Amino acid sequence: METSDQLNTSWRKVASTIYRKPVDSKIFGGVEFDVTELESFISQKRKEGIKITLTHFFVLAIARIVKEQIPEFNSYLRRGKIVARPTINPAVSVLKADGAMSSVVVPSADSMNYSCLEEYMNEEILKTRKGGENGTMQNKNTLAKIPWPFRNWFFSVFKTLTITWGISFPGLGVSANSFGSFMITNIGSLGLDYGFPALLPTANYSFVYVMGGIQKKPVVVNDEIVIRRMMSGSIVFDHRIADAAQGAKLFKGLKYAVKHPEEFL
Repeated sequence: METSDQLNTSWRKVASTIYRKPVDSKIFGGVEFDVTELESFISQKRKEGIKITLTHFFVLAIARIVKEQIPEFNSYLRRGKIVARPTINPAVSVLKADGAMSSVVVPSADSMNYSCLEEYMNEEILKTRKGGENGTMQNKNTLAKIPWPFRNWFFSVFKTLTITWGISFPGLGVSANSFGSFMITNIGSLGLDYGFPALLPTANYSFVYVMGGIQKKPVVVNDEIVIRRMMSGSIVFDHRIADAAQGAKLFKGLKYAVKHPEEFL
């Protein structure tokens, strides 16, 4: 894994100056994956007692790809400098029973296998859906109680101290890594086929990855038109931290992972 000094190239220093998050520092991209065999693999694992889903797969695959191929994505901007994170901690969005959105952070996801990831994520998601609140949700609730316009002023100061200056507040559960390294969200489960997310202003996410819906489509396989189950995937990432080349590496790695899910056993 690269160090902070290695990540701070001349262009990265310039990018951190000319772009401002999240107004004009975003790059979007998207692809489609043939998940026909991947769904069969997941179905077989579930029969064996490992209750994974497509979300588990993408969390593990993206964490491994970031570790092995794209260390730039495991960093954040603090005081005009790119800082490497010590561990890869994806945040996974969770839809609660009352319709509110929350998230769970998976610490060191790249070091897990399917079984460990399934056990940890399912337990944390269950806690969240039963009403458990992590630091992120507690801070949101606190902010919501402040009347306008004081809420805007408070958030501006809070963002400057935590996001821009990188000051941690352990008592509030807020630090550069408290919200996770990056976000993964499954909008396909909500009935959306495709979508591009926003970079959460209260978190130092380098990117947000979106799992879209799955549809049967005619595709060409071995020069023949066949019906396959196709899934969209899209990303938005902070242009101050990475470029389109890093996004392309992620999609290239995912295309390989979708075809070889057994390598993450």
